[in-house]
This record gives sequence, C-alpha cells and structure tokens, in this order.
Amino acid sequence: MQESNCRERRLALQDALEAVGGKWRVFILCAMLEESRRFSDLEAHLEGIRPKVLASELKVLEEHLLVTRQVNDTRPVTVTYSLTPHARHIWPLVNALVGFGLEHRRFVKAGMKAAIPA
Repeated sequence: MQESNCRERRLALQDALEAVGGKWRVFILCAMLEESRRFSDLEAHLEGIRPKVLASELKVLEEHLLVTRQVNDTRPVTVTYSLTPHARHIWPLVNALVGFGLEHRRFVKAGMKAAIPA
C-alpha cells in the first residue's frame, strides 16, 4: 500500500516537473502573472533567453494547457500569450519555492561564513 502511494506521488511529481521544469518555464509563467504579453515583451522581460528557446518553451507550456496563444488581427500580425486558469494553481508552489530560495540562500551564506576560518 505504501509503495503504491510512493509511486503515485513520484508520478505526480514527474508530471508537474515535466510541465514547469527546466531553466525558463517558471520564469515565463511569472512574466505573465499580471498581464498577457506579446512574444517581444516576454523576450525583453526574460533577459538572456534566445528567441528559439522562448518559442519552444511557450509551445511546451501550451501543450500542458498552462498558456494560451492568440494571434491578433493586426498589421503586422502580433501574438499574445496568456496564462490559463489552470496555470494559476502553481502560484502557491512558486511562492513556496521563493521562500525556500531566500531561506536557502541565507543558510548557505551562513554555512560558508562558518566554514571559513577566522
């Protein structure tokens, strides 16, 4: 029974990491938290991301139903990306990771100071 529960948890975690894992996906989602964004806006907001990588990551986020892509009837044509209602379920997790990151940074910094002889 316990092994089955462990397997289910592992599979659920695997699904979650497949959807939002990687170097850029959480940052892309965070960039759209307050508003929809055009591709060029995302590119400017995510310093260091290459256009090809951004396009690929947006496609994965679309496949996982976390982002919608809307082609606007403008000249020139523009594309707007938005979070889906489903994507908003990850914010408690993101906030928890931010908290962990802040605490971890303090912990490591304190540990490094303790490890350096006076």
